[in-house]
Amino acid sequence: MLISRNEIRTRALAFSKEWAEESSENAEAKSFWDAFFNIFGIKRRTLATFEEPVKKLGQKQGFIDLFWKGKLLVEHKSRGRNLDKAFTQALDYFPGIKTEEHPQYVLVSDFAKFRLYDLENDEQFDFKISELHNKIELFNFISGYTTHKVREEDPVNIKAATLMGDLHDQLKEAGYDGHPLEVLLVRLLFCLFAEDTSIFEPVQFQDYIEQRTAEDGSDLGAHLSLLFQVLNTPTSKRQKTLDEQLDAFEYINGKLFEEVLPISSFDSSMRESLLECCNLNWSLISPAVFGSLFQSIMDKAERRNLGAHYTSEQNILKVIGPLFLNGLRSEFKKAGKNKKKLTAFQNKLRTLTFLDPACGCGNFLIIAYRELRELELEVLIALQGGKAHQLQLDIKNLIKVNVDQFYGIELEDFPAQIAQVALWLMDHQMNQKVSIKFGLNFARIPLRSKATIICGNALHVDWSDLIPIKKLNFILGNPPFIGSKYMDKGQKEDVSPYFSHIKNGGILDYVSAWYIRAASYIKDTNIMCAFVSTNSICQGEQVGVLWKWMLKNGMKIFFAHRTFQWTNEASGKAAVHCVIVGFSEKEVTNKLLFEYDDIKGDPHSKKAKNINPYLVDASDVFLDNRKKPICHVPRIGIGNKPIDGGHYLFTPEERDSFIKIEPKSEQLFKRWLGAKEFLNGYERWCLWLGDCPPNELRKLPECLKRVNSVKNFRLASKSSPTQKIAETPTHFHVENMPKSNYLVVPKVSSERRRYIPIGFETPSTLVSDLVFIIGDATLYHFGILSSMMHNDWMRSVAGRLKSDYRYSAGIVYNNYPWPKKPTKKQIDNIKKTAQSVLDTRAKHSSSSLADLYDPLAMPSVLIKAHRKLDSAVDAAYGRKFNNDAQRISYLFDLLNKYLNTGN
Repeated sequence: MLISRNEIRTRALAFSKEWAEESSENAEAKSFWDAFFNIFGIKRRTLATFEEPVKKLGQKQGFIDLFWKGKLLVEHKSRGRNLDKAFTQALDYFPGIKTEEHPQYVLVSDFAKFRLYDLENDEQFDFKISELHNKIELFNFISGYTTHKVREEDPVNIKAATLMGDLHDQLKEAGYDGHPLEVLLVRLLFCLFAEDTSIFEPVQFQDYIEQRTAEDGSDLGAHLSLLFQVLNTPTSKRQKTLDEQLDAFEYINGKLFEEVLPISSFDSSMRESLLECCNLNWSLISPAVFGSLFQSIMDKAERRNLGAHYTSEQNILKVIGPLFLNGLRSEFKKAGKNKKKLTAFQNKLRTLTFLDPACGCGNFLIIAYRELRELELEVLIALQGGKAHQLQLDIKNLIKVNVDQFYGIELEDFPAQIAQVALWLMDHQMNQKVSIKFGLNFARIPLRSKATIICGNALHVDWSDLIPIKKLNFILGNPPFIGSKYMDKGQKEDVSPYFSHIKNGGILDYVSAWYIRAASYIKDTNIMCAFVSTNSICQGEQVGVLWKWMLKNGMKIFFAHRTFQWTNEASGKAAVHCVIVGFSEKEVTNKLLFEYDDIKGDPHSKKAKNINPYLVDASDVFLDNRKKPICHVPRIGIGNKPIDGGHYLFTPEERDSFIKIEPKSEQLFKRWLGAKEFLNGYERWCLWLGDCPPNELRKLPECLKRVNSVKNFRLASKSSPTQKIAETPTHFHVENMPKSNYLVVPKVSSERRRYIPIGFETPSTLVSDLVFIIGDATLYHFGILSSMMHNDWMRSVAGRLKSDYRYSAGIVYNNYPWPKKPTKKQIDNIKKTAQSVLDTRAKHSSSSLADLYDPLAMPSVLIKAHRKLDSAVDAAYGRKFNNDAQRISYLFDLLNKYLNTGN
């Protein structure tokens, strides 16, 4: 009589645990193989013999370790021995075996590893003893079950998503669309996973499709509908006349198969696509990847960049570690071997609840659940004295953590359904891990518990309707990244209730609404929150708007990751610069700040006394958009803004051609610099007619044509102020032309540069409003602004244009705390080292500033010059700084002093 496959798997797990440490062939090999056959409910001596004598090649006497005539030959070695040699030794026995008794299979082992050769099909399978329960189908020739071709060991990946995408497209083109299509795909995905992970029997789903549906696919939709109905019906309530192949499927429940769908119509191509999916191995799937990977199958354009919109596991761990996991692990460690404390700790794990109010396909919830289950497993092992052995344990009742502790809100229906299923898949994978550890086969089928994932707009939904506030512990996630200027009408309506009551709320990015919503929700509670966001909310003007409100409402930042580059699992990675902010009303003593020497690299953490809204270990200071500098330094302003339609701007070639036609115009041309021209050495010219006397201008017909074109351009504008300046067409809208040398600072500079390139220009050069200019600036001012001190400040507080630095007058320059009272010697040293920087640049006059400040091309002599300047500036601040974090912390504290006492 055949024993069930579940029982075989359970016995295989127990076998693996019992023999995991054995190593001696001579002492225990026979007991090992007796126990191996017992996995299948078979007494070894009824089928096979030990030490079967046989003449080897060359008539030498040999003894086969274990021989089952016509079926199996086993060669066993001590742990660590070469299995290739063992197989060669096994083949040496074949000349002495009768042809009709040649075995189909050769199995070699060293206790720790197995290698099975299927000689008839010329296949080889290698696996560890701990993997035996997952490879048990290989030994159907022993158990008596039907043998199927073992699938490739490819994990579900882009290929799987592409196959499902093809099936999706075919169904959609045939008219099966919308919600029914989404639900159908989710169910199919579950079935594919189920038959590779012991929820179903191996290839049970595939067999049903192959054996019970027509090759043309005409009845496949009806069969799937019937199968879904069966999966939703308890065994005891099924019809007695139900097809036995259908009746063999487990009852799943969990409402996954509850909804009645319209019957889909397949054809042969669709059926083949589904069977091709069946041929992949889904057992190695990562549920965290599963969700977002398959969300993209719904859109062909999205499918080209699979996975571009979900957070990598690495980034999720950056959130959940300091949010709750590190604290729980510390608590577990303190419990030690005290069973009372360990039991209380496990009970605590069961009470914890988590909400992701922008959950997408559930990535954060899935990884959080996995880590909670991993921790619980460690607790269970500790309760057993550090060893996961059987002791007749009822594992089902020992496991307490479950998916019903997790809650999510997702705007779209399909990802919400995926999140629900992916959490079940993670639950099943963790149950399999428990099975391996304890030697018992454990599965939560039928599904009785489920996560609460609702489809809705998180900014409209009352979160208390989803989970009572007194029950919730943690809020986490990755809300949408949409800049304030890029929100559509619907998104602006979403944020209006949150931004309208906050001064200057209109400048806030979309993600800020989640911060405000969460802060309002957790008021007067101990709930802790952590969100991944674009770094824009902790830089520039938004800080003073969002975080002034957050802190006023009692929120405190207890951990943060400073700017790092977003990464995900897709081949086309999204280039986004992010921060992670953990906040709550509860005071946390051990605050952690994670800093990045390389935004693409790994962070290092440090304890912080206070984490301010700019994610700096310093006092809470808000940088107002100041009209003038806080310190006694030259004022900064924008360059010239022509609003001329380009009629006054010329390339060198255009200028030369114009002068040929009108020679007297040559003296009216001035060199013109915007940010690109300044950084890259491009030559452009401006026809400046504002100083040209009217009587002279009337003698220049070509210039007058340009004036007339500018006037008409301005009159054609829809802007009233622009129409107004049509009255003075020879002048610019904004004119800023210093009478002496001045400093030029590009408004936007590459994030790759350690220093923003700035430099002096003469009055003969006009600059555009794409740069800032500082008149009356000296070498001292140039030195401070060119130093690492100022550049670190800029990086910390400036806004961004995509990933590039966006320098500002009101936030960066006017709030910068200059040295309080530098000595003459310190000032002179700054001037000296600043001049050295300029001199070094001059020696490379053929290279542009962009070339000189490219981190890969920057000359070593220029690097040295800047380092000397950095040291001189640091000295003016009265101390030596080891890194940017120390500089920024110091500058914020200094600014706070200036604000309180004046400078």
